[in-house]
Amino acid sequence: MNWTEKYRPAHLDDVIGNKEAKEKLLKWAREWQVGSPSKKAVILYGKPGVGKTSAAHALARDFGWEIVELNASDDRNRDVIRRVALTGAVSEILGAPEDAMGRKVRRLIILDEADNLYERNGDAGGKGAIIETIKAAKQPIILLANDYYGLTKGRGSELKKLCIPIEFGRVSEREIVSLLEKICRNEGLEYEKEALEAIARRCDGDVRSAINDLQSISYERRITRDALRHLGYRDREAEIFTALRIILKARDMRTAINQARILDESPDNLILWIDENLPAEYTNPTDLMRGYYFLSRADVFLGRTWRRQYYGMWRYAYELMTGGVAAAKRYGRGGFVRYSFPTWLRKMAAGKQERRMKQEMARKIGKKMHCSASKAMEILPLIKRIFMNAKMASLLAVSLELKREEIEYLAEDKEKAEEIYKMAEKIRKMNKQTMLFNF
Repeated sequence: MNWTEKYRPAHLDDVIGNKEAKEKLLKWAREWQVGSPSKKAVILYGKPGVGKTSAAHALARDFGWEIVELNASDDRNRDVIRRVALTGAVSEILGAPEDAMGRKVRRLIILDEADNLYERNGDAGGKGAIIETIKAAKQPIILLANDYYGLTKGRGSELKKLCIPIEFGRVSEREIVSLLEKICRNEGLEYEKEALEAIARRCDGDVRSAINDLQSISYERRITRDALRHLGYRDREAEIFTALRIILKARDMRTAINQARILDESPDNLILWIDENLPAEYTNPTDLMRGYYFLSRADVFLGRTWRRQYYGMWRYAYELMTGGVAAAKRYGRGGFVRYSFPTWLRKMAAGKQERRMKQEMARKIGKKMHCSASKAMEILPLIKRIFMNAKMASLLAVSLELKREEIEYLAEDKEKAEEIYKMAEKIRKMNKQTMLFNF
């Protein structure tokens, strides 16, 4: 059985992370329960895997509501939405079960991937039907979306007035590790906490990906750092390379823009991927010049977005960096072109990881020395000097409970770090044996 389903939260309190978002959702549901909602619908939006769908289903269970759901496999045209969603939302739910008080049970309408509703042939399509549904609704409605701004742009702008937007952000590594530990205990798995922490780091706040990764390496019944080698690279990176190839080889604007919409990558990240790989694909100097012109225009709109905090400008940036760049090409390059991961992102990721490691070590040092983490940060260079002596370093590593990567950072040499780590492990085992007889 898939563990993401097996461990899907039964109650809203079981959904990890996003405390503020869950409180807003609960407040809205309570308003519906007493029959006086401020808004008939909410939009839960955020990156995939952060708990939007789980929260919606858990909320329904907590309140004893029936669920009517449309998902990505449904044909989202006006007639289907009107027939399924509108019927459920407006009806008086005759024949529906009653609660202990004899009241009719409410029906929760859930529309998953609502931002994938496209307008065709000048018709309002799915968005128009959803707006119509919300206006006539006598039942609560939840729209689930990855891209709030994509959902509410164009003819979807009226949704801003009709719905309460609730953002679900990335779940913290600490909370993901706690969940993975619980799953390991339930499944009877032995585990190294460092391995679970590594899984939590690589999933980038995506709980579903973390659980899938854990299950994929659980066949030996032991979750270790060595087992992580079998995970390979994140599927997300492969998706970006595939989408990038379609965007840069596109012969028309529409293909490039639609591919960016399907990819669902934030424009401030996507522009870095295009900037890094544009010279590899556009070998004609004039094409390259025109491509960078459109890319620079996209960057202008991104800057305005951050300065004014008006995300409606994102769509202009998207279309310029994808459709504009595609339209700039006159001479296509055939054959396979090797693309690269953005240099700037790689440097930032490495820097972020190092800063996080230094902060964690400073916290440990501060706890031992009874000083603040910021003061302990000043001591780190001195600790590095101590690590020139392997014996002293191993004692210090045990005292501070340093992880392997932290020892490697302080030793500044992989072979020496391995020596220190092995010595520290021997000391830890000796300490445990001593404690057995210390009674």
